[in-house]
Amino acid sequence: MSGSASFFDAVKARRSVYKISSESPIPDEKIEEIVKTAVKHAPTSFNSQSSRAVLLFGEEHKKLWDITLNILREIVPAEQFPTTEAKIKNFAAGHGTVLFFEDQEVIKSLQAKFPIYHDQFPIWSEHANAILQFIVWTALEQEGLGATLQHYNPLISPKVQATWNLPANWTLVAQMPFGAPAAPPAERTYAPVEGERFLVFGKQ
Repeated sequence: MSGSASFFDAVKARRSVYKISSESPIPDEKIEEIVKTAVKHAPTSFNSQSSRAVLLFGEEHKKLWDITLNILREIVPAEQFPTTEAKIKNFAAGHGTVLFFEDQEVIKSLQAKFPIYHDQFPIWSEHANAILQFIVWTALEQEGLGATLQHYNPLISPKVQATWNLPANWTLVAQMPFGAPAAPPAERTYAPVEGERFLVFGKQ
């Protein structure tokens, strides 16, 4: 099998798995290694290396979703809350969560150094973080873990920053709860690609 074929097998296998358990097929040290390696090697514009990650296990993981649930309880209409609560409890039932951040001090320093690209650096940092998220997500899947990507920021951002005493210049971008899959993902459907989502010009 060619290198790209095995890579795309991993890309195709990555799915959103919403129902997860607290079990893990690999030790926590391996999960830590995956996230650290991804943070180190994920590409960034201007080699900014602005992405940050926090890995939560056990009670710290559950604490995050308790925070999220309590905040949502105050703003979600009562008749809709049971659905929201069930969703959050599915995440809390997992083995852990990866929190993804962008360091705004790095972005500001690049804006000052390269003013011609001032407005682009925040956008490029989001691109870099998305690549990091995808690397972590795909690597976890390859190890038998299911995950989803969640975005309860900025609602939970101040509480997250305070609870784990994180630097004020770290902006929360996304949350990735993970664990052993407890139910298969939903069937995936695809919009047409050729002629609609993909074009080719100048082919020889």
